[in-house]
Amino acid sequence: MKQKLLHPIALRWTVLALVAAWSHALGSSASAADGKAQRSPDSVLLVVNANSPISKEIADDYAEKRHVKNVLSIQCQDSAVATRNETIRLAAYQEQIDAPIREYLLAHKDIDFIVLTKGVPIRISGSAMGSCDEHSREPIETRGHPSVDSTLAALDYTNLPTMKIDITGSGAKGFAYSNRYWNATSPFSHAKFGGYLVTRLDGYTVEDAKALTARSLEAERGLVTGKVLFDVQPSFGLGNPDSQPAPIPSLVILRESPWREYNADMRKAHALLVKRGIPDELDLSETFVGQRTNLLGYFSWGSNDAKYSSAAYQTLFFAPGSISDTAVSTCARTFLPTKGGQSLLVDLIAHGLTCGKGYVDEPLLQANASPTITMDRYTSGFTMAESFYAASRFVGWEDIIVGDPLCTHY
Repeated sequence: MKQKLLHPIALRWTVLALVAAWSHALGSSASAADGKAQRSPDSVLLVVNANSPISKEIADDYAEKRHVKNVLSIQCQDSAVATRNETIRLAAYQEQIDAPIREYLLAHKDIDFIVLTKGVPIRISGSAMGSCDEHSREPIETRGHPSVDSTLAALDYTNLPTMKIDITGSGAKGFAYSNRYWNATSPFSHAKFGGYLVTRLDGYTVEDAKALTARSLEAERGLVTGKVLFDVQPSFGLGNPDSQPAPIPSLVILRESPWREYNADMRKAHALLVKRGIPDELDLSETFVGQRTNLLGYFSWGSNDAKYSSAAYQTLFFAPGSISDTAVSTCARTFLPTKGGQSLLVDLIAHGLTCGKGYVDEPLLQANASPTITMDRYTSGFTMAESFYAASRFVGWEDIIVGDPLCTHY
């Protein structure tokens, strides 16, 4: 994540007015009554890779526990249980994943959520969407590598009134769609917003992936005690909470947003939870916080923290119903054992996390879920999928959301 100077942007004020009008139409704060309607398992499509025993086992477990009847078997040639198979070429994605899902959805109009399972690839190579190295010499039509999940979330966006965002920053360049559900305050439906809310059940092991559903159901049986941790790094600047959550600024993004803005968003989320009487901890010291258990939420800089400690990161443990996002560019680059690199979402899943957001490659800070919107929706009774997607500015990008989409803790 490197800072770049902002250049003039054509039609800036016209676009800002458009975005402001769109955000205003969707609303700026959630009502608890809006989010509490029980979401039917009939609105979920469960996708299983028939060539992956792991995928089938996880899918069978989810279908049984959540009473999901819409189950689609696809034929990915390789199971994504080896690093090389976590990425799929665009042509193979279109044939093995995109086409059968589209065909199923044409005959099932009431689907709002899509659940992928471990064994389904996480990343596409050779796409026109998603990010790539800023200095790549590949043709613009084939250089992107978005997540499979975020690509499916924008499945019908080319047929809808949609803003395509040209994104540059932190050494990356690419294209994403402006998320039509961004900052929405009503429950999601495909019919109303277009696209789909896509999550996956994944982890280091089959048991880790299956535990995501068990934790979701446990949280729904009763409010679990615990607290939310916001680990601010003040050396990046504290920012102005009143400016958060910041809207999408334009159709052309030429730099990553200042890091102080994520700190400001965490601080605003803290104030929101204090007002609602929900226990939380706002840490404003430079120390990277560890030694916490029973966390119901976790937002931090992860390994981008100036004082990051891998040992401390491994001492964070979570309660059922917990939710998390960290400002780490590649925290969802793999769901397999690996060494080196940035901190991983999959480690938090192994430590009890129920719902998490991550990124398969450089997304820019703008792609992180707004902590304020995430916690506002989640603590108002929205599902975890609605909470994360309402808080996320882009689709067709690098995002992955892990967990049972129907998880409704509050």
